[in-house]
Amino acid sequence: MLLEHILLAVYIGNALYYICKIIIFTGTIITLFLSARVNVGIVNGREAKPHSRPYMVSVQTKEHHMCGGFLISDRFVMTAAHCRNNSPVLTVVLGAHDLRKKSENSVRFTVDSYHQHPDFTMESFHNDILLLKLEKKVQLNDNIKWISIPAKEGDIEAGSVCSIAGWGLLETNGKRSDHLMETNVTVMNNMECESKWGKDDFSTSQMMCVYGNGGSCDGDSGGPLVCGDTAVGVTSFGDPDLCNSLKLPEVYIKIAAYIPWIKKITGNVN
Repeated sequence: MLLEHILLAVYIGNALYYICKIIIFTGTIITLFLSARVNVGIVNGREAKPHSRPYMVSVQTKEHHMCGGFLISDRFVMTAAHCRNNSPVLTVVLGAHDLRKKSENSVRFTVDSYHQHPDFTMESFHNDILLLKLEKKVQLNDNIKWISIPAKEGDIEAGSVCSIAGWGLLETNGKRSDHLMETNVTVMNNMECESKWGKDDFSTSQMMCVYGNGGSCDGDSGGPLVCGDTAVGVTSFGDPDLCNSLKLPEVYIKIAAYIPWIKKITGNVN
């Protein structure tokens, strides 16, 4: 009986030893993963209050979320041009919070016509802006409303605290969120952003950068950067290897730089 107790103690001791080694090894992997990765859910964000951002749109292909977007009038959605690269036919879902729920009175619209900026090419993210004209006018309600965009050209002051939202990945190569997530970000000085990305990738006249504890990730492209009650940017791109990168900040298309083109397509600016 004594021998059995001794053997059991040895067995438990060995098991604890290997468990500790596994924990240490796993911790090393996690540390290496975090230090090796930062692109454009929301990383380090919080779940948005349901329908508190009634302008948010899920841009979908074959009824699967692909990009964000936002309603700028009762007929037009704004998103990123690169969202259509591999999906010529898109639909949009308005009034959603949880994309899995069919019972929250969200509405799916087909797209009547696509208006990609004429100077956008797949070789870069310059002019990465797309207007979707919906099949019919949207019936506005508490869950579906448009958001204002700038009425004229101008820059957002560096240091301004703004916000982003989306249904994208919650971490690099991680799981996508079915619930709308959001976080606050701070506008970066444009010259500082240019120094990080370089003049080939970043245009100070067409783009702007943000930084913060949280940020956008794959699946958030096309969503709005909101300062106050106005959408001032379109989520465009970031570090290809790591979401919410400190080395390469997230880049947004500056809506104010495209007001004449937007007016030409939509006929007005809210």
